This record gives sequence, C-alpha cells and structure tokens, in this order.
Amino acid sequence: MHSEPVAANRFARSYTLGPFTVVEVSGEIDMASAGSVAAHLEAVTDRPAPDVLVDLRPVVFFDCSGLRVLCRAETRARERGGRLRLVSDRPHIHHLLRAAGLLTRFQLLPELPSLDWRGDETMEASTDGPPPDRKGRHV
Repeated sequence: MHSEPVAANRFARSYTLGPFTVVEVSGEIDMASAGSVAAHLEAVTDRPAPDVLVDLRPVVFFDCSGLRVLCRAETRARERGGRLRLVSDRPHIHHLLRAAGLLTRFQLLPELPSLDWRGDETMEASTDGPPPDRKGRHV
C-alpha cells in the first residue's frame, strides 16, 4: 500500500534529490504542527527501502512532538529496509537530540549531500559535539 504524495504545507514539503527523498521541515514544530510533518514522513516511508533525508535547517523551534514524529518515521523506514537521516546545522536541534538521548539513533548531516555522494564518512557530522554552523564553526 503506497500513500499518495502529500501537498506541501507551511511546515513541510517533500521532493526528490537524486536517490533521496527529502522532507524539508520549517517553522515552529510543536504539538499543533507535528501532524503536518508526520503526513509527509508517513507518505515517504510507505515504500520499500526508503532513503529519506529530513532537512531541519529551516526549523526555528522543535519540541518533543517533533521528536516523536521523527522516531516513528525512522522506525518505519528501518522496518522497510531503508533509512532516515537528519540534515541540520542548527545547534538547538543537536542539543535537543542529545538531551533526549537520540544522537546515536539519528545520523546527522550538516547539509544535503551532493548528487554524487554515496554515503561516505566525509559527509557525516560528528556526534561528539554540536554540528558546525553555516560558516563551519562548531558552536
């Protein structure tokens, strides 16, 4: 059973970038808006071996409601033989994941990979400290 594509809304939009499905999340993600993000994540993980990148760089606020949605989507992707990774250069996202004990569950990338990227370690963000900001500094 495959979900129909979900229309973009003010909190999420989905698109294809080479072999990846990107869900770009933006604004304030809380109890009121998490359902809008969940709809996109459910649709993109409802296929065999999804390779999903959740771009959190435009997010200005993210709480446990958003974390719950991410955890459900990551489990769903893994159960279907795929993966879900997070794209974020925002220290507040990194700190939230650390506080929730989720740094080891989610692979963090500092930016969207180039189309010729094959998953090598050069794109992976370290989980030892916060990700670099847009100028490459660790905050």
